[in-house]
Amino acid sequence: MPVAAGCTGGSSDPEVGPTKPASQKPVVLTFGVYGPDAALAAFASTVSVWNATTEGPEVKLRTWESRDRMRAALESGVPVPDVFLAPRADLRWLLDNGYAQPVDELLDERGVNFGDGYSRDALQAFSAEDRLQCMPYAVSPMVIYYNRELVNFERMRNRGLDAPDEDATSWSFEQFAAAAEFASRPRRDTKGVHISASLSGLGPFIESGGGSVFDDAVDPTSLTFSSDDSQGALERSLELLRNPNVTLDEDQLAEASPLQWFERGKLGMIAGYRQMVPQLRLVQGLDFDVMPMPVLDSSATVGDVTGLCLSRKAASTSAAADFMVYQLSVDAVTRVTRTGYLLPANLEVALTDAFLQPGRMPDHAVFFNNAIRSMRLAPMIDNLPELEEAVQPSLDQLVYGVGVLDLDAVTQEIDETSRTVLDPESVSESPSPSESDAE
Repeated sequence: MPVAAGCTGGSSDPEVGPTKPASQKPVVLTFGVYGPDAALAAFASTVSVWNATTEGPEVKLRTWESRDRMRAALESGVPVPDVFLAPRADLRWLLDNGYAQPVDELLDERGVNFGDGYSRDALQAFSAEDRLQCMPYAVSPMVIYYNRELVNFERMRNRGLDAPDEDATSWSFEQFAAAAEFASRPRRDTKGVHISASLSGLGPFIESGGGSVFDDAVDPTSLTFSSDDSQGALERSLELLRNPNVTLDEDQLAEASPLQWFERGKLGMIAGYRQMVPQLRLVQGLDFDVMPMPVLDSSATVGDVTGLCLSRKAASTSAAADFMVYQLSVDAVTRVTRTGYLLPANLEVALTDAFLQPGRMPDHAVFFNNAIRSMRLAPMIDNLPELEEAVQPSLDQLVYGVGVLDLDAVTQEIDETSRTVLDPESVSESPSPSESDAE
């Protein structure tokens, strides 16, 4: 892979903090990040350490509460920070607008170890135009969170039900379905599982069952829900996901969010990402753990990668690259990882107690690490929100519809609607039904 050329293995941190030449005008850099307060405070501490212990330029932190707020600010004309966090989902937008510059050569010159320090998949996620555009910082695979009181594998096995061992590294869809049914207890008003009617919610089940969400991993023109393989995977999984006896109904979803039902102890399982952990730890009486996404035919999940990017208009590209190297160091990444909100892309930190946090829920945090190997990333397109909005009514019909499901008709509708967003020119060029009849 081009991004790794000339790089060495190992995990030791490169030196940081260059000395400024006396004749050079002082440079002030900005570092843009987003996230919950605890994560922002951790980022602030890394900046304080940099400013106090290096002779590099002063760095000022700029923060936003979410990725959407940060993107909206940049779109409104707010200057791009010299170094900034960005999800891979925004990479196409960053490149199209000239907001970021490649970092591979800059980091290679500074001794950053791409070899054993980062997974190839994480590096590939931020590679485009034969360059590494941003450096992977955090990885976010989807897993299953489960309430250990409602989904008790030992009790299931004692009753002769199909359940995985406590330390099993995978589980079948049949075991997942059995757990959902076990957790559904009408007398206690509990339901077994909720999976969102969304591309990310259904994606793991489609991919695990041998199907695919998009017709091309790089430049898609359509969703492929109506393909034979995707329909087969949906047919198998929707038998459970549409079952009103084990899933949240419309009235329950109108009353509270699926996460709120889970926090109340009324929902056995919910799909989610690492960022949910600190919030769930604060819920009194909630005993939870995580499992990988269930397997239909092969392991599969979805997720995203967050990277550190370098502004194309940085006040000093060299100084900004030096600061980025510091932010990628084990010490700096560990400070943020300890907050519990993220799984670091730095493999050395990801395998330490800073991330695994033994003695704290979830007990099987290592499953986040394991899930990276089976994580499928969405194509690098910038109109994904528009696509999701266009197909949402049909996705709702798939998961929440009442009565007999015409799977063929609904999936074809999803694919046809997706083309109006992903490949509008082909739709406009297609003859209307009346024109085809006339011919």
